[in-house]
Amino acid sequence: MAASIVKRVSRVKKLNISHISARYKLLTGFRHFSTSKQWNKALVLGVYENESTDSIDFTGTARKFDEKADGKISQLLLTVKKPLKCGKTRTLHAVDPEFSSVLVTCIGKRGEGYDELETVDKGRESIRAAVAKAVLQLRELGENEIEVDSCGDTEASAEGCHLALFSYDDLKAEKSRKPTVRISCATRYSQDKNSMEKEWRKGAILAEGQNLSRRLMEMPANLLTPTKFAEIIKEQLADKCEVLVRDKDWAESMKMGSFLSVARGSVEPPVFLEIEYKGRQSDSPLALVGKGVTFDTGGISIKPSQGMDAMRGDMGGAACVAGSLLSVSKLQLPVHVKAFIPLCENMPSGSATKPGDVVTAMNGKTIQVDNTDAEGRLILADALCYSEQFNPSLILDMATLTGAIDVALGAGAAGVFTNSENMWNKLQKASVRSGDRVWRMPLFNHYTKKITECQLADLNNIGGSRSGGACTAAAFLKEFVNNKNWLHLDIAGVMSNSGDVAYLGKGMSGRPTRTVIEFINLMSKETKN
Repeated sequence: MAASIVKRVSRVKKLNISHISARYKLLTGFRHFSTSKQWNKALVLGVYENESTDSIDFTGTARKFDEKADGKISQLLLTVKKPLKCGKTRTLHAVDPEFSSVLVTCIGKRGEGYDELETVDKGRESIRAAVAKAVLQLRELGENEIEVDSCGDTEASAEGCHLALFSYDDLKAEKSRKPTVRISCATRYSQDKNSMEKEWRKGAILAEGQNLSRRLMEMPANLLTPTKFAEIIKEQLADKCEVLVRDKDWAESMKMGSFLSVARGSVEPPVFLEIEYKGRQSDSPLALVGKGVTFDTGGISIKPSQGMDAMRGDMGGAACVAGSLLSVSKLQLPVHVKAFIPLCENMPSGSATKPGDVVTAMNGKTIQVDNTDAEGRLILADALCYSEQFNPSLILDMATLTGAIDVALGAGAAGVFTNSENMWNKLQKASVRSGDRVWRMPLFNHYTKKITECQLADLNNIGGSRSGGACTAAAFLKEFVNNKNWLHLDIAGVMSNSGDVAYLGKGMSGRPTRTVIEFINLMSKETKN
């Protein structure tokens, strides 16, 4: 029987005799593998890209597992005679009694690091993408427990897995939901298990923050009203943060006429969230501000109906602030953060703000509202003014603010406007680590003139033309900031993912939550030192 198998395989596959013998041993040894409850457990192993057809460049974990399996992994991979390229995979079965599947994924070339042109750490990104693809393939095979190779960067590996497995299917029938998969780090082959587990936990928490942002952005607007958003945030952050829910009367008492003008058209009452995380005591906290328009019709300047459903994600800035705070608190970073989230709907009705109306912001500046669809800057204006009262060391705001930034940058990076070279450098450094890129945009006086030359008021909420729309929006916000360390992130272009980021599924992206978390981490270390 053995001779006939060898002869048949040799004729069909044209393989050399050593590889045929190895395969025969695997085939005839299959009967020794059980069908116990462990049979739906899988393992992901990493290999580096290698042109050689005579050797496999394993990661440390993969090499040790191959040795444990008497070289079966390398034998099978070499049998194929086609080296794996970055992002490609091989799924193997019956190579170890503990695992029903062993998936080998290529994580790119050994030693890859920062790419100056791409402004990203290619090694970390390749790991995220490779392990993400691996766990998704194994989930499709029905595996519900997966151990994952750290691939030389445990944190990045954990991020890729947890981000890839996220899906918002809460509202679907049980049979249509993605199955739950338990993932863990394959630490058994490491001499430093504690360090690996710590890094894995950090990566999982970073992903958890972004996944909260994604979940909030995906929720339908009839289920995620301003009031419901506040309830969810209290539930998610109550253990580590103080959450104050301010109502319309409070906003009126604070003279937030700009914020309230947007909320006027909706029957849903506006909410102003104030959140505080005290990882350390400070008189100058970091301030986060997030745009929280839970649905944006454009108001009287109504949007086209096609694609309007995506405007449930127009509270992306607020969602990213919430996700950032969740991770910051779970990581117990030694930092003091104050967050400010104005929440409302922008709806057309008999009580809605009309084009040409003039409203007054908290700092006393009057605003001519010539386009009610430029509402995000109106609610942020009062939130920025209010944040200044707490003497913050810096202010970082996030908003799905303009379609213009999508035209300029697409999904490649979030646009950043800042008055601080130092803060920009730190944010850019954080984005290299997270793989979620940012790109600096100008804050020239040229754009300020576009919104200060106004017929009826101190400011106009639009710049007079479509040209430089993201820049004039930032210039508008600048009029409500005195802080010398201010960063404005226009995240409209990165709001959703349609295949641009390999380890994020289609839908709302939650970007750039992890970049902001990494930025806060950098700031906490600097403050501590």
